[in-house]
Amino acid sequence: MSTGMGPGEPRTINELFSQAVERRADRVVMSFRRDKKWHDISGAQLNERVQNLALGLHQLGVRSGDRVALLAESCPEWSMTDYAILSSGAVNVPIYPTQAVDQVAFILRNSEARVLFVGNGKLLKRIQPALDSINRQERPRLILFEPPKEAKDKPESALLLEELEKSGSELRASQPDLFGQLAAEAQPEDLATIIYTSGTTGEPKGVMLTHHNLVSNVLSSGSVFDLRPDDTALSFLPLSHVFERTVLYIYMSFGVQICYARGVETVAEDIKEVRPTVVTAVPRLFERIYATINKRAAETPPMKQKIFHRAVEVGRQVAMLKDQGKSVPMRLTLELKVLDKLVFTKWREAVGGRMRFFVAGGAALSPELAYIFAGAGILILQGYGLTETSPVVSFNRPTGNRIGTIGREIPGVKVKVAEDGELLVQGDNVMQGYYKMPDESEKCLQRYGDGVWFHTGDIGTVDADGYIRITDRKKDLLKTSLGKYIAPQPIENMIRTIPMVEQAIVIGNARKFPAALIVPAFDQLKTYAKSLSVEGKDLRELVRHPRIVEYFKKKVDEVTKELAPHEKIKKIALLDQEFSVEGGELTPTLKVRRKFVEDKHKEVIDALYPKFETES
Repeated sequence: MSTGMGPGEPRTINELFSQAVERRADRVVMSFRRDKKWHDISGAQLNERVQNLALGLHQLGVRSGDRVALLAESCPEWSMTDYAILSSGAVNVPIYPTQAVDQVAFILRNSEARVLFVGNGKLLKRIQPALDSINRQERPRLILFEPPKEAKDKPESALLLEELEKSGSELRASQPDLFGQLAAEAQPEDLATIIYTSGTTGEPKGVMLTHHNLVSNVLSSGSVFDLRPDDTALSFLPLSHVFERTVLYIYMSFGVQICYARGVETVAEDIKEVRPTVVTAVPRLFERIYATINKRAAETPPMKQKIFHRAVEVGRQVAMLKDQGKSVPMRLTLELKVLDKLVFTKWREAVGGRMRFFVAGGAALSPELAYIFAGAGILILQGYGLTETSPVVSFNRPTGNRIGTIGREIPGVKVKVAEDGELLVQGDNVMQGYYKMPDESEKCLQRYGDGVWFHTGDIGTVDADGYIRITDRKKDLLKTSLGKYIAPQPIENMIRTIPMVEQAIVIGNARKFPAALIVPAFDQLKTYAKSLSVEGKDLRELVRHPRIVEYFKKKVDEVTKELAPHEKIKKIALLDQEFSVEGGELTPTLKVRRKFVEDKHKEVIDALYPKFETES
């Protein structure tokens, strides 16, 4: 299927990179904050460093098709190394910094990585058991972005990034045309990356994406993204995830300046300093922002609280009417104008004051939350994609946003609904298959009369205007013991709109009724408990206190009141520990591993379903 690539348009990531840095040789393409100040990188400087790194890899013996692994936090060096790996003809194998050690070992072995880049000494120490489990002869050559704090912690055979660059610089001086020759050898059909999807069960699967897969997605997405050369983007999502990595390729191709946040924990501060116009994020960010806003509002005098809640309600109503194509009564328009000055201008200042739009991906965004932010003048465009589709399949346009949907297909991509409701995708962005897993590849890449379609595993619908809705994951559908099917994700989204809820998971497969495990926002919970004069020596006692549980159950009943009777949450349990990657409840992409959670909290769940209790 053609993506409509014209003459002169890049066919490989290498061509995309060279065109971008040539066009913007004297302009700032990247910025990062270190030593308490922001540093700029021009197109020419970026080009020089990438060339040196690529030639340094060549000097190490890395050749076309070799796999090179990259395990580091997101930073300019991550992107430079990525471009260098591809320019040398090798295949980038990104690994999440939070990936379980046994999975790191599996990925290194399965990909047969010849070289491993590691961000720092702390990360190296964490994954050292994975390296120790690999035979010395098969162990990848180690390159560190920065030296460990203690010199003794640096393995003798390890190189520093600056040493690799120096080696490449010397080779470039003696063979000035070599980089261009290596970069030009890559063909569109050549493998560019193997991205191991964490999955919620079993071993990681290596998704094989070619240069053409990625470039087609960059050009198609960018063509409807409404990006401008004067846009500034703040990047804080992990580059080991294909979503942020492809987004940064799009930014490079369309002339957007990229500013790297120091980390997720500093986003609030970085966003005020950078004052970006576009940011890609996950729904969790907006849930946390709104929870923080609510918490601060609750600490203000009663009159200010009243104004705040009225602003949220009026803004939500206006956004909903506009989204549904209905006229907004003059009374609401005038009221919102006043409330906007009193409340929402502060919200917009908190995200830099110049934001044109956020793009949300990775999980479902609660429509309720989207309406609230839209009412505040903060536009969130939800999109959809998978690692296997490079990743973008669809998203809402700035001029055509429909809340509650994941937008329309991007050019060159087709979506259709199978008989069982599963969404199927076809296009140049669809992967080549799973590395060394032909049976798994065959299961999800199936040929029909009109070509090969990828089975997403997501259940959804497409309306008459082409807007797509995801209703649930095929494997996540719950079936009660009474034979009723329940989609848990929409219910979880409703529960997460409760200001004091941090995380939620709906359970009930093969049970009499659905129940929910809820992780409260602990700081807010303690404040609320204090206001009730409820005491507990620790969180464990607090989350089990009848008055606290009763409060959360009442709130759950309120937000889910429109559900069908068989979908309503009959019981809840509050947990005293947050779901985390380290705890095993979340994958590195922050998806809940449902079976793990249910196994870990089996006693709590069993207590919600007394053996001889009737459904009532």
